[in-house]
Amino acid sequence: MKRLGIILFSMLLLASAPSVANGQTDDGMGTEMDAVSLNIQNNRAHITNADGKNLEIYNLTGVRVASIHIDSNDKHITLSLNRGCYIMKVGKVVRKVTIL
Repeated sequence: MKRLGIILFSMLLLASAPSVANGQTDDGMGTEMDAVSLNIQNNRAHITNADGKNLEIYNLTGVRVASIHIDSNDKHITLSLNRGCYIMKVGKVVRKVTIL
């Protein structure tokens, strides 16, 4: 089971890496203005351009610990996570964060 979690976690990172690097959509025709923005400060997430998408939060073993539906283009979410490192994903945007 642990091995499956690590494999899924690795696939998640590899599948989304090109989009994080160039900030564009799948077709390569997106602009910076259309791109989803995910910023984390302390225990608050600020997400823009993600209406209708989900914020998925994974721990470092690849287990999803939270999934939050984004219902507007400019959303602030207070995270109730334990201290530690997490992977956060909205659409194709992925961030590695540490909650202190």
